[in-house]
Amino acid sequence: MAITIRRAEKEDCIRLMELINELAVFEKAPQEVTVTMDHFIESGFGANPVWWAFVAEEDGRIEGVALYYIRYSTWKGQRMYLEDIIVTEKMRGRGLGKLLFDRLVKEAKEKKFSGVVWQVLDWNESAINFYKRYNARFDSGWVNCAIDIS
Repeated sequence: MAITIRRAEKEDCIRLMELINELAVFEKAPQEVTVTMDHFIESGFGANPVWWAFVAEEDGRIEGVALYYIRYSTWKGQRMYLEDIIVTEKMRGRGLGKLLFDRLVKEAKEKKFSGVVWQVLDWNESAINFYKRYNARFDSGWVNCAIDIS
């Protein structure tokens, strides 16, 4: 298996949205993906990008993505926020997630971020077990909050 990890490029966005939709189906919320392709592209590759990503390719086909942005903590400074790490169903268990996560950690160190933070669904045992291998801390003391702006 020849896997390549590289930075995402604008031309990858169609495939990235396919993976995002696959994740939404896995998480039982396909109707929640409402971002348009134009907005997605502009947000990652426009004049002021707000997200960055690495992709995992096998034989030139993107089979995984790790998308992050910079979060600012008044206590810790700049931190990498891992929005999503997605590996296609057929490629799970083959090490792509580890390669992507390791590349994120390297990026965080290179950019001198104070850490990496993310969320994981409490029922996603395989993801939780994956993150435990990195000695991740799980914080149950915070409640997620959000509002939608239309």
